[in-house]
Amino acid sequence: MSASLLIAWQLKNKHVLVVGGGQVASIRIRQALAAGANLTVVSPVQGLSEETKTLIDSVGPDDNHVIYCNRTFVSTDLDNVDMALTAIDDVDLSRDIGTKCRARRIPVNVADDPSYCDFYFGSQIRQGPLQIMISTNGKSPKLANIIRRKIEECIPEGAAEAIDKVGLVRERLKERAPGVGGDVSKRRMKWMVDLCTSWELDDLASLDDTQIEKMLDEGWESNFVPSREHVMTS
Repeated sequence: MSASLLIAWQLKNKHVLVVGGGQVASIRIRQALAAGANLTVVSPVQGLSEETKTLIDSVGPDDNHVIYCNRTFVSTDLDNVDMALTAIDDVDLSRDIGTKCRARRIPVNVADDPSYCDFYFGSQIRQGPLQIMISTNGKSPKLANIIRRKIEECIPEGAAEAIDKVGLVRERLKERAPGVGGDVSKRRMKWMVDLCTSWELDDLASLDDTQIEKMLDEGWESNFVPSREHVMTS
């Protein structure tokens, strides 16, 4: 079996269909909402888990909205859908949905049936902007979960905060030195690499706006990465 291409799929404001309302469906709903998707959930009410009910009820009018349909799947549910996720016990219906999605070129994930999946969810770590996925290409979700826990234990405390601050530095730097490609872009990339490799994560995480501006004023403009001691000194 060939390996999968691991990508970060941008779902913000995309329309995602979730067929099912049980435990697996609740996980899919939570993951899609975290990515900013708009959802349609199709399931008879008696098939909703408590967590799925809570997710449906907790989404406010100003949040990523969820449309709930108290019924079984019909083909028109696929109209204007960007992605479909099935999480039901009916194998034949799941596969039928998968086949219909592929006919319409809609990316689909059929729970527990890898041959009908265009992609896998894997076991995920999410800490703020930091996202890590462990995939076994559908072979062993449980082992993926075990490996995820081992990796999660190794992530340094404050990693998410450091990523946020480096992202802010990068945005401010691109405002000063815009452009893609060319000498300025190469210099900007090298400066960011040098910053990330010469500073500790804890120090990056503790940066404030004043220190970021000082770093850029005195470091970038003079073509060097200032030390922590230099930046932290008022």
